[in-house]
Amino acid sequence: MSFEDLKRRWARRAPALLVALCVGVAGVAWAGCGSDDSDKSVNEAQERAEKGLEEAKQGLQKGKEEVKKGFEEAEKQAKQGVNQGTQQSRQSVEQAKQEAQDAIEKGKAEAQKGIEKGKAEAQRAIEEAEKYTE
Repeated sequence: MSFEDLKRRWARRAPALLVALCVGVAGVAWAGCGSDDSDKSVNEAQERAEKGLEEAKQGLQKGKEEVKKGFEEAEKQAKQGVNQGTQQSRQSVEQAKQEAQDAIEKGKAEAQKGIEKGKAEAQRAIEEAEKYTE
């Protein structure tokens, strides 16, 4: 699997993840609608859910940036290796692959953190909205 394949795969999956998070936040907001007494709590819950979504988006953006940096560094390392000879290019390519893999892992971790944080905020918002609708 080449670096370009990994890059394309990540680029295809990130928007779908954002859409899923947006749908979840919209569901939270929709679930809280209906009672005038709980408008304040619904608004607070919606704000928390939106904040969680924003944090998730930021995590995804950080992850994408890390992956992009990793690919750029890998490409740079690979080009330098070709100019320095066969043996040196092999070493550079291996190092670039490892750096790209590390960057991918770091990006995934950042994205996952953002997603988990967003999920937690959304869950808290749902629970709070449920309290006020009971």
